[in-house]
Amino acid sequence: MQFDLSEEQRAFRDMAQEFARNEMAPFAAEWDAECHFPEETLRKAAALGFGGIYVRDDVGGSALSRLDAAVIFEELAGGCTSTAAYISIHNMASWMIDHFGNDELRRKFLPALTSMEHFASYCLTEPSAGSDAASLKTRAERDGEDYVLNGTKAFISGGGRSDIYVVMCRTGGEGSKGISALVVPKDAPGLSFGKQEKKMGWNSQPTAMVIFENARVPAANLLGKEGDGFKIAMMGLDGGRVNISACSLGGARTALEAARGYMKERKQFGKPLAGFQALQFKLADMATDLEAARLMVQKAAQKLDNDEPDKTAFCAMAKRFATDAGFNICNEALQLHGGYGYLRDFPIERILRDLRVHQILEGTNEVMRIIAARSLLSD
Repeated sequence: MQFDLSEEQRAFRDMAQEFARNEMAPFAAEWDAECHFPEETLRKAAALGFGGIYVRDDVGGSALSRLDAAVIFEELAGGCTSTAAYISIHNMASWMIDHFGNDELRRKFLPALTSMEHFASYCLTEPSAGSDAASLKTRAERDGEDYVLNGTKAFISGGGRSDIYVVMCRTGGEGSKGISALVVPKDAPGLSFGKQEKKMGWNSQPTAMVIFENARVPAANLLGKEGDGFKIAMMGLDGGRVNISACSLGGARTALEAARGYMKERKQFGKPLAGFQALQFKLADMATDLEAARLMVQKAAQKLDNDEPDKTAFCAMAKRFATDAGFNICNEALQLHGGYGYLRDFPIERILRDLRVHQILEGTNEVMRIIAARSLLSD
């Protein structure tokens, strides 16, 4: 067992922390209030290697591990959880192209993605297919050298702005074995977008439906082979769950640090809040839960790196635990701030809004329990 970061990991952790402190945190409230997608900041992050963290280096990626990525995403989310989460989704889509695309596809799309000259989105969820992803209806029919797509994807981060969409679509019969994965550029004929969704949080990234109406995509843009799409989607989600869990850690840690500082400064009944044992215990529990969640997330990341047979179950358990813990820690931090925690002059309410969706996306936490239970009962 190894609980300490390596010298190299500490170096890029510190780099990510400094970037989050200087380039993200000072602007996070403004981005949230104005629903601003900070493209230039994202490209600055990409210049540090965060646009393709675990993409191979021959196409501009950093070729780091999933554990390395978890460390980086925790730090970035400490500056702006919403923006860090979009970077996570971009990395997940880019990795799918890197891991399952042929060399021609990799070299065609990835250099612009790793530099974040172009942005990427992951398209699985549909209006009638959320947790039951294998029931998706978007269909791709082969027509000569193209596929013709028809259907709608919902809740797509980057929808309407991203340049590249990794789309799960049905090329065969019903069920998971009939699903394939296609790389769809924004300029594909027949591709359009719904209105920008008005959300509780995650306001620094656009979200919209992605609509295919006889959209034509070159057959050469197929990832893997026909029928591989569900496997590709689920493998992508294993990593996505670790990443979003790490984002929950970063947001929760910022909230915990804010609560700690507030408790030392705020006085009631003639002494600082930090002098009340009941509040000390609350802070101690928050810190304990954060440490426990971090250990689970990093263990799941390491299982992904080692390609261990139980990696999917551990990613699901880590996602369930860390995203629940992250939200609860932030909620307790808001309570410790009293009425001030409810004001937008303080960062806690924004972090709370951003963290809430982590319990829903990348598979709801109810589905995470199903995955864990199936693993426990499989033999």
